[in-house]
Amino acid sequence: MIVYSSTKKEFLNDVNNFPIEDVILKKFEERLKRTTGQSEIESWRDSLPFMSQVLTDATIPDDAGILIEFMIPQSSFRVDFIITGLNKENKENVVIIELKRWTEIELTEKDGIVKTRFKGGLQDTSHPSYQAWSYAAYLNSFNETIFIDDIKLNPCAYLHNYVDDGKISNRIYQHYIDISPIFLKSDKQKLRDFIKSHVKKGDTSNIMYRIENSKIRPSKALADCLVSMLKNKKEEFIMLDDQKLVYETAISISKKSNDFNKNVLIVEGGPGTGKSVVAINLLVGLNKIGKVAKYVTKNGAPRAVYKAMLTGSMRGGDIDFLFTGSGSFINTEPNTFDTLIVDEAHRLNAKSGMFSNLGENQIKEIIGCSKFSIFFIDEDQKVTTKDIGNKDEINKWAKFNNANVVTLELRSQFRCNGSDGYLAWLDNMLQIRNTSNILLEKKDYSFNVLNNPSELRDIIYSLNENNKSRMLAGYCWKWVSKKDRNKYDIEFPKFDFKHKWNLADDGMKFIISKESVSEIGCIHTSQGLELEHVGVIVGKDLVVRNGKVVTNFRERDSNDSSLKGIVALNRTDPEKAYEISDRIIKNTYRTLFTRGMKSCHVYFVDEETRDYFSNRIAKAEKKKIKDIKQPAVKIIPFENSVPIYDLKAAASVFSELQIVNIVDYEWIELPSGYKASKDLFACKVLGESMNKIIPNGSTCLFRRYTGGSRNGKIVLAEHTSKQESEFGSAYTVKEYYSKKKIKNDLWSHESIKLKPKSNNPEFTDIELSEDESINLKVIAIFECVLR
Repeated sequence: MIVYSSTKKEFLNDVNNFPIEDVILKKFEERLKRTTGQSEIESWRDSLPFMSQVLTDATIPDDAGILIEFMIPQSSFRVDFIITGLNKENKENVVIIELKRWTEIELTEKDGIVKTRFKGGLQDTSHPSYQAWSYAAYLNSFNETIFIDDIKLNPCAYLHNYVDDGKISNRIYQHYIDISPIFLKSDKQKLRDFIKSHVKKGDTSNIMYRIENSKIRPSKALADCLVSMLKNKKEEFIMLDDQKLVYETAISISKKSNDFNKNVLIVEGGPGTGKSVVAINLLVGLNKIGKVAKYVTKNGAPRAVYKAMLTGSMRGGDIDFLFTGSGSFINTEPNTFDTLIVDEAHRLNAKSGMFSNLGENQIKEIIGCSKFSIFFIDEDQKVTTKDIGNKDEINKWAKFNNANVVTLELRSQFRCNGSDGYLAWLDNMLQIRNTSNILLEKKDYSFNVLNNPSELRDIIYSLNENNKSRMLAGYCWKWVSKKDRNKYDIEFPKFDFKHKWNLADDGMKFIISKESVSEIGCIHTSQGLELEHVGVIVGKDLVVRNGKVVTNFRERDSNDSSLKGIVALNRTDPEKAYEISDRIIKNTYRTLFTRGMKSCHVYFVDEETRDYFSNRIAKAEKKKIKDIKQPAVKIIPFENSVPIYDLKAAASVFSELQIVNIVDYEWIELPSGYKASKDLFACKVLGESMNKIIPNGSTCLFRRYTGGSRNGKIVLAEHTSKQESEFGSAYTVKEYYSKKKIKNDLWSHESIKLKPKSNNPEFTDIELSEDESINLKVIAIFECVLR
């Protein structure tokens, strides 16, 4: 996403005639639907006038593209300043500039890391040249337009307040400065020359808009890269900002740790912040410098997947040494290992063994038998009553072992489309914590609520091109197929849906087994791993009643070990039992909902819960981008496209009478995330009464209504009392609400209300009485704006 875009000429005009920080802030709030902190606003105020001075050069073309705050796809990072255009050979070029207001730094012994002063004091952070280079390298790796169109990215950094003191340009950072030059206070002309060497002519082909709207190249999954990383000691992942800082800090502490200087590093990070990526990179990096390091996790699924990927490339004994369970250190001598890297540390237990009767405390044992231990932790992913991993517990046993403690945080998001907004919305929806993210914007992440489980299954099948899409569910159904392969575990006969939990043969390798897309996994076979697309079935252990999320541990299968001991606790302390089980159930679904890098599709068994979630997802507008070079798409009816009916629905009162042509029509391509079916069609919506969601004149996607609740949904409705064979019917698009009553065991509509969603308060509800409501027919449910 691009916050601000213009030509050089327009940018200079904005700087010269307006407070530029106000211009950017307005664009920021319009595009991101939120505001930002004062420090970022001050950075725009201070840095952008310096860039305008650099660009005041007649040989830098007036129609060069200028972009400010470009959000890197699949992450939560933003590039400060971008210039686009053509070089002297007419090749498309992009100059990426990292802007800093720094005036001083301190050197560190960590690769690519400097220490500078922020409001909280001196802190470690990435060298600006490393930062700019890593953003360019990340875009090169994942953006298909850059790859196919051979667009050259040229990173650099501009520290407009910094007088060279030999530190920021120290030779220890030379490698990064060579590939991403750094320009200081006195280097204004040098930066001009750098820009002019790459941008000789203006941007006539909308380079950054094409990049922004490009397909994402298939992303690397950690498991797929293990062989290259461990066998060839090859870096497969570009670590950005806080990932780089955690990695280099861990390497530095490991080098200093010994029997008399024990250390502990706690790394906090939510889903998709790259905890496992950094952990595996550390396993490779530490072994590369001669440290005896092991990767430790309580959860067996990641270890089983990693072992399967490495089998045939490494000896079994070597694999078992590198990857081990958290209960392996009960009788290990103190300081045996240089470094133990503990992933999913929130899943650690007190006791070990099958019957939880061995050892004293896994955290104590891990710290005791290593000179340096690293704990990657997310306390909101505790999903069983046995999970004891938290910062207080780690600090307690670090103190017991006389170990120093350092705490760092991974904040940047790489899963779930890089959306911090999605995670905040999810926490708010599950009522884990209150956030301001009440409505999920489609641009944040593709989260879709489905009306039946078969639709969920079909979507996951259609998205499983790379064997990276799976169905998951809460543990609310018995595993009857474990004893009888002819039986099914999760069945919805009404929807012709019957599937089994993942087969015992696959066990913890469910997520990579080629045949398991037709099976359903659970928290135990998916936590700590990632998918491209995930489908989640939510059972009756989590429902919504009158806007409150209510959990019920009794709806879980009685064999679910996650809630072991809760029934007994409930007899003596029901309040405590509910508090514990409530958090575990919510954390379980939060974890399942965050397994998908690209999309999450959910079927809620409970209808009120389904409505609660679907009503809090904004319907996205399709961006209207002019003059973008895009390859022509071959239209294949009902495979990648659906019909556009010659129907013009009113977004005010009902439309004029019209006869809809459903014989001769055009076709329109479906957006990603939708599987074509004969239930889908498109038509035009006219009027301003739905303009918060549907702009006047938009072509919208609808799904034929086949049953179920319509309350709170945007519907296409036909008024049959205004129907004549010659003149047709009248149609409208509105948000639908109805009151029902039951008489003699038969229900009927007491009233129907059709509500506008407009910025104009003059638009009012259309209310239909009981007599009038019989003339209203809901044709379809609104899905999204296509164009």
